[in-house]
Amino acid sequence: MFLRSISKIDDYKMEYSVQLTFREQWLDERLKFDDIGGRLKYLTLTEANRVWMPDLFFSNEKEGHFHNIIMPNVYIRIFPYGSVLYSIRISLTLACPMNLKLYPLDRQVCSLRMASYGWTTADLVFLWKEGDPVQVVKNLHLPRFTLEKFLTDYCNSKTNTGEYSCLKVDLLFKREFSYYLIQIYTPCCMLVIVSWVSFWLDQGAVPARVSLGVTTLLTMATQTSGINASLPPVSYTKAIDVWTGVCLTFVFGALLEFALVNYASRSDRAADIHRENMKKKRRELEQVSLDAASDLLDTDSNATFAMKPLVRHPGDPLALEKLRQCEVHMAPPKRQNCCKTWLSRFPTRQCSRSKRIDVISRITFPLVFALFNLVYWSTYLFREEDDQ
Repeated sequence: MFLRSISKIDDYKMEYSVQLTFREQWLDERLKFDDIGGRLKYLTLTEANRVWMPDLFFSNEKEGHFHNIIMPNVYIRIFPYGSVLYSIRISLTLACPMNLKLYPLDRQVCSLRMASYGWTTADLVFLWKEGDPVQVVKNLHLPRFTLEKFLTDYCNSKTNTGEYSCLKVDLLFKREFSYYLIQIYTPCCMLVIVSWVSFWLDQGAVPARVSLGVTTLLTMATQTSGINASLPPVSYTKAIDVWTGVCLTFVFGALLEFALVNYASRSDRAADIHRENMKKKRRELEQVSLDAASDLLDTDSNATFAMKPLVRHPGDPLALEKLRQCEVHMAPPKRQNCCKTWLSRFPTRQCSRSKRIDVISRITFPLVFALFNLVYWSTYLFREEDDQ
């Protein structure tokens, strides 16, 4: 067979379309004739029902048709020694079960199977022609795929009515990753990075931070639904599902981070108000105490107070004893933790906890996303090599 073109490979329907020139040859001794001294090389027929033909069919075919423009693209050549060559151009839509666990870093093997419908191997056996039985057009171009190689093999099947001869061609397709890198992976990375902009906005800019978080979340959800719309609803997790799911989680986490910042900011304001009220009450109590003491001094202006000397003489034994009791022992300086040192730059004041949450998020979110990228690409690229 000669593969003329492969028009499409449909991931959703798990099928592919191919146009090929199919040839088969067999020996029928009943068709021997005189070649008139070698002047007659072969006879050509255009009606296949005039001679016996093998009952071959394509077992994984979904749709197919012959080509009749301008004339039917088929011929039968009968050679003097009884050999028959049958050639026809056909277009087929064939089933191609796919494993999409590594999508879009996957390779797919699509088969073309040909078998006998009614004759068992006791009567009819298909064999590949020696040499190069399958040819592919040189300028074969596929959308989003590359044909790496093809293999010919046998696939005889046994049923309760007997064993039937079968041939197959395995076509190994590699998915082109550049399309998905531009259309899926890069936009998702950009959306995740845009969601981090809210960490650099002021805590009081509530409309800006909320609109930014909600917009990126809805855009990411739309991107995910668009990707899943072009794929069949399989029961396992694909590589693209892991990527979009984690990116959606990061965008959603950025929105939750602002909710936490807003809650911490309100808690700080309430604590500051309570602290100011306590200071005000303390000042009022001190003022009341001072007023009471001044009133007491005014009523008893002749009162005397016994004052103890502030300085004692050097020979006083009581002073020496007090000095010994007041010895100061300096403890060695403790090694400060780097995280505490970094957080100490934000002292306890209004909105300090919310500010700390934003600063921690500015560092944590990019680091975790970079770690996820490292694990993701190393895992799926190595798995792709193992499958290959």
